[in-house]
Amino acid sequence: MGKSEGYRQGVIDIAKEYAKKFYNSKQWQDCRRSYISKVHGLCEHCLEEGKHVPGYIVDHVIEITPSNINDPEVTLNHDNLQYLCLACHNTKTFGNGEEVIRDGLMFDSNGELVES
Repeated sequence: MGKSEGYRQGVIDIAKEYAKKFYNSKQWQDCRRSYISKVHGLCEHCLEEGKHVPGYIVDHVIEITPSNINDPEVTLNHDNLQYLCLACHNTKTFGNGEEVIRDGLMFDSNGELVES
């Protein structure tokens, strides 16, 4: 299994149940591939800061939900996508780690909930 296939399988494994079929679709794989090419494979947030960091996750700005999963204006629209490195994606998704989730818990650098 190549790097791309391994990443894709990892995303499908952690995707919410209603989104797994979408992330496995040819339409999404084609859209994802074309978007990464469009942004030259670099994390868009880091690039704004003048850093050239490889991206890792094509992220939906407007999150995919059960009510919009079949709306290509949300799911397949390049205007609703951003390519992020893992650190930027985790910050966007889970916060910067400074927020208190619950006393004694925090997110680690992989976005996993751990005891602090």
